Amino acid sequence: MLRATLRSLLARKLRLMLSALAVVLGVMFVSGAFVLTDTLGRSFDSVFADAYAETDVEVSAKSKVATSEFEGEQVATTFPAATLERIRAVPGVEQATGLAAADGARVMGQNGKVLTSFGPPQLGSNWTGESDLVRLREGRGPTADDEIVVNATVAKAANLAVGDRVAVWTLEPKREFTLVGIFGYSGDRESLGGVQEVAFTERVAQQLMLGETGVYSTVSVRAADGVKPAALRDAISAALGDGYVVKTGEQLSKDASAGLKEGLAFFNNILLGFAGVALFVGIFLILNTFSIIIAQRTRELALMRAMGASRRQMIGSVLVEAVAIGLIASVLGLGAGIGVGALLAFVFGQISGGLALAGLGVPASAVVSAFVVGLLVTVVAALLPALRASRIPPIAAMQDAATPDRPLTKITVVGAVVGAVGGTLLALGLAGRAGDNTLWTILGGVLVSFVGVALLTPLISKPVVSLLGRLFAWSVPGKLGRLNSGRNPRRTAITAAALMVGIALVTGVSVILSSAKSSLTTLAEDTIHAELVISGVQTGPRMPSFDPTVLDRAAQVPGVASVAGLYADMALVGGERTYVSATSNVPALRDIFQAAPTAGSIDALGPNQLLVDSATAAKRGLTVGATVPVQLSRGEARTYTLTGIYVESELFSGFVLPAGAAQDFGLPMPTQAYLQLAPGASVDQVLPQVEALLADSPEVSVADRGAFIEQQTSMFDQLLLMIQVLLALAILIAVLGIINTLALSVLERTRELGLLRAIGLRRGQTMRMVTVESVVISVFGALLGVTVGTGLGAAVVRALREDGITDLVLPWSQMGLYVGLAAVIGVVAAVLPAIRAARINVLGAIAHD
Repeated sequence: MLRATLRSLLARKLRLMLSALAVVLGVMFVSGAFVLTDTLGRSFDSVFADAYAETDVEVSAKSKVATSEFEGEQVATTFPAATLERIRAVPGVEQATGLAAADGARVMGQNGKVLTSFGPPQLGSNWTGESDLVRLREGRGPTADDEIVVNATVAKAANLAVGDRVAVWTLEPKREFTLVGIFGYSGDRESLGGVQEVAFTERVAQQLMLGETGVYSTVSVRAADGVKPAALRDAISAALGDGYVVKTGEQLSKDASAGLKEGLAFFNNILLGFAGVALFVGIFLILNTFSIIIAQRTRELALMRAMGASRRQMIGSVLVEAVAIGLIASVLGLGAGIGVGALLAFVFGQISGGLALAGLGVPASAVVSAFVVGLLVTVVAALLPALRASRIPPIAAMQDAATPDRPLTKITVVGAVVGAVGGTLLALGLAGRAGDNTLWTILGGVLVSFVGVALLTPLISKPVVSLLGRLFAWSVPGKLGRLNSGRNPRRTAITAAALMVGIALVTGVSVILSSAKSSLTTLAEDTIHAELVISGVQTGPRMPSFDPTVLDRAAQVPGVASVAGLYADMALVGGERTYVSATSNVPALRDIFQAAPTAGSIDALGPNQLLVDSATAAKRGLTVGATVPVQLSRGEARTYTLTGIYVESELFSGFVLPAGAAQDFGLPMPTQAYLQLAPGASVDQVLPQVEALLADSPEVSVADRGAFIEQQTSMFDQLLLMIQVLLALAILIAVLGIINTLALSVLERTRELGLLRAIGLRRGQTMRMVTVESVVISVFGALLGVTVGTGLGAAVVRALREDGITDLVLPWSQMGLYVGLAAVIGVVAAVLPAIRAARINVLGAIAHD
């Protein structure tokens, strides 16, 4: 039986190739994700090991406000120079170097634009001289307050040379320096992990990066000979007390790498999610392939049953084929995944500014997942066809026809039940009634719903396919193609369902994002009563900012009635972390956002006063006159008195502090400004004048309200594009399914095609017939996907109504594009099967058994 199975498999290797390819693509995505994250993880390990190679112990002050990578930039807490002397006095310390370093030194290139960074920090620090790690490549270190050195990555990106005048943004607005040196790192590296570095004299670094002179952010300590770093760490910690964080260089390296690996794990889970979608689609392809092959082998399998093969042996025969395909596909998918992972790691390294990649590694998780996923998907998909093969009676060996179609009653009932279960899970998840398992309930609901729809698809395939086919019924090939696509509802349904999954997900996301974008646009238009807005696009943890003097100068521009600048920071308010804002003009901000008081006054703010929205006040039990302790990123905690409570809105809420508080913000410069124009003033007249004021603030620009809203909502378009790219793999697998179905169908209808050719059907007409069949199936799958996706998207939008997504927008143009692309996919998928059908030898086909 085993020999017969293997011979049968080898005899149909071309038929099964496309099914194996579907598994290969899915496994490639899974293993590639693990290879990528492993390679990047080890690369970061190497970078941080080098960065702390010359540090035995590092000392820093405890953060005043802890901030995660997803919330913004962690602001270093400073400590006085006296602490450095205390550290030097600890026994076992050979050398202690004070560092005034922080993220946020943005260099302006020769083109007048600020260098951007998509991840690595833009570090500004004091120059501490050359070392085994740092080496000057050109020039010398800075000695005067108007001199700087930069690393080779900055010099290359900004096209700088020694002697150039360079503008740098820090905690203060644009300031110009003379570039006196360019440095690199051991191993001929231009940067460590793509970090952009600028080094000043110590006093300037303290002022620009930490906000005051005579302080440091960290101290790097070298241990004396024979002193272990752990022992020195404990000694320093005992000498300084609880207000400091003291770690060894090894600890720092591990902690920094672990933080980045946490982000990589999140990215890895996203990739695995899309890989799961691709493999789910692959199940439809494999299921259909085995189903068709079983139908074509009805007589062969019946003869085996007549010769004594048991049902268990029949099931085993099909599953052995599945395991063989799964093993081969897993091996190929793992190899492709290693290549894709290496390629993506290289691209990531280039985008991040030249991350030096560690040697390519294949973690055990990649190998195990490749084989487990490849075998599991293939065997699960082949299980139903295997059961069907075991039910073929021996008497079927005497029949010429393949297994006839069975009634759709049972599959329709099962589909309705499964669909109802999926809908219930989805409803529970979207309603927030699943407790801590909300996300998994929603994902499970979507998966089960897709299975239910797939099971119901045969019921609707025949009438819908017949209707679609009438568009091509004006010719004989068109009529034949329409009839062929509708002759086997199950086969057509499974093929279309594979395409349905990918298009449904893309459509659902399009509906959600379009609705969110429309809702936000409507809300902003109704809420923001300002004709001009100064803002920028955030590309990293630090928000774009501009010179505070622009606020006063903009208020003097003819036609400007009022200007309200906004500052933002993460703070501890009453012991709880929350975002706070400060404004330069309370009355103007009130008018711009049409804020109405519910208690107290919101017309002005004194130096120690604050405002809060009504929802936050109710949640925290605050009333007018209450005192609230506030700890900002810098400075000491201060107590503010609540003088006003305003009605919250979707775009403006939270605690509002006076402008003077912004000096202790992590970024003491405004990040946005709203300008109201005087009656009769024109946007076209005022905008160029305000734009001229921002010439030295390249991170931001001024735009009218409509352009500002479009800028802020453009992220939805970028997110949709990213999802479309990731789901393209699932759609590609669906295309393979269509090709496979048509190829097997052509083989199954060899005699029929020969007879059609014998009675006058030309080669071109044969190709058109197969193409019509393919296009009908593709368009049916796309229409099904658009319908299901619209339903899923609308359900999510309805569930998010309380969160501000109030508009339900159906992206008709995008949905029309998906259907149009499906028609093109159908034409492309039909090329090879159509050519094969046209080349059939007429006499050989008529004699085919």
